[in-house]
Amino acid sequence: MQTTSNPLLTVALAQISPVWLDKQKTIQKIEETMRQAATKKAELVVFGEGLLPGYPFWIELTDGARFNSTVQKELHAHYALNSICIEHGDLDSICQLAKEKNIAIYLGIIERPLDRGGHSLYASLVYIDNTGNIRSVHRKLQPTYEERLTWAPGDGHGLQVHPLKAFTVGGLNCWENWMPLPRASLYGQGENLHIAVWPGSDYNTKDITRFIARESRSYVISVSSMMQVKDFPKDTPHLDQILENAKDTLANGGSCIAGPDGEWVLPPQIGEEKIYVHTIDFTKVLQERQNFDPVGHYSRPDVTKLQVNRERQSTLSFPDKF
Repeated sequence: MQTTSNPLLTVALAQISPVWLDKQKTIQKIEETMRQAATKKAELVVFGEGLLPGYPFWIELTDGARFNSTVQKELHAHYALNSICIEHGDLDSICQLAKEKNIAIYLGIIERPLDRGGHSLYASLVYIDNTGNIRSVHRKLQPTYEERLTWAPGDGHGLQVHPLKAFTVGGLNCWENWMPLPRASLYGQGENLHIAVWPGSDYNTKDITRFIARESRSYVISVSSMMQVKDFPKDTPHLDQILENAKDTLANGGSCIAGPDGEWVLPPQIGEEKIYVHTIDFTKVLQERQNFDPVGHYSRPDVTKLQVNRERQSTLSFPDKF
């Protein structure tokens, strides 16, 4: 529980498109967005799921389930080459800028972690605090539908919350937000500001954002990306096949904020690449917890209790490692 005397927090929702599957150029765009948010006095900036370097739209558009397809192999390799290896310092410049601008960041990345061999990809949600330190990396527990053809399932290590002024903040990726038990694991740790990141669609955000807020009596910030046909770089492998079946708009945004009463603070914003900045008030959380608190006075841990495994999973264990 936080005890800061200032109950207000200024948050920025970065509804932007990536420079699709281009790691370096997308990092540059993220950093420019952070600078713009800092000029608006933002203390927390949130980016969409897998923004760095982008969502795997090609799978649905190019017969992604075809086994041993040269097209799928080459696109996956291109994706992997532009993914993020935190251990190699790929996020260092973003961390440094967070420290310089004194802002915290939630950033969706496609991670290629060394602790799982350095070849498989994970949709990860990274929290960087305002000192520039990475405090958690949450790998999506269960990729959704066609995502399973390119992303591996994660683990519970990143089911963590963090202090941020008066708030306690945590987050989940996309359809994880529909999973009651991962939500409950964050509620139980004191979460009162929930971050939900999405690849981009008001179809996803318009109902679940308000529901989570009403269920948890917390603020919920949903941030989605943008993606249009014009955002596909010309040097993308097999671009002609991708565009053959692509709609003009693949991700229309839908970023929004719900208050702890379940009502809109910012309704879903559609179709515009923009930074949305709002100030939220922690005292509203306490007001709404008066009549319902799912892990406090309205819980029955003697009847139902959740067990969470937060061990980082690996295929290796070295008992003799120094």
